[in-house]
Amino acid sequence: MFRYHPNQRAFANRLDSPRCNRTTVRRRNSRRSNRLGAAVLEFAIVAPVFFLLVIGIIEVGRAMMVQQVIINASRVGARHAVTLSATQQSTIDTVTEYAENVSVYGLAVTVTPDPATADASDEITVTTTIDFASVTWVPSPWFMGGKILTASSIMRKEGF
Repeated sequence: MFRYHPNQRAFANRLDSPRCNRTTVRRRNSRRSNRLGAAVLEFAIVAPVFFLLVIGIIEVGRAMMVQQVIINASRVGARHAVTLSATQQSTIDTVTEYAENVSVYGLAVTVTPDPATADASDEITVTTTIDFASVTWVPSPWFMGGKILTASSIMRKEGF
């Protein structure tokens, strides 16, 4: 057998009271519908700013990620360039392969001087450069549009 809790009876009695009749319920519902218009207006004002902020965060985050990738790619290229059997083309291929393995395509690589002709203890510089517009996820980058990301690594040539 089901027993009612005393609070349930009190709630049922409140619905029957003169303070809570159909007119009062209608007034409450009409206040809610009037408030819906204010919520739509507030959303229309706040939404563009919010979406602009989110797109900006995505764009700057992608730029930071690509910058870190090209820093690491130049370091990998410099490590390869200082070995005894390295050539300029093999260094460029190593850097390009590293960048493409992490989905960064279109990297420009310069190696100076040519590792094949460099003497032992010469400094070899590997520079990587990419236009941010070619790696962004945003269709037309606003904040970072036209920026060129670049990184360099310098290491001494191995040998005797």
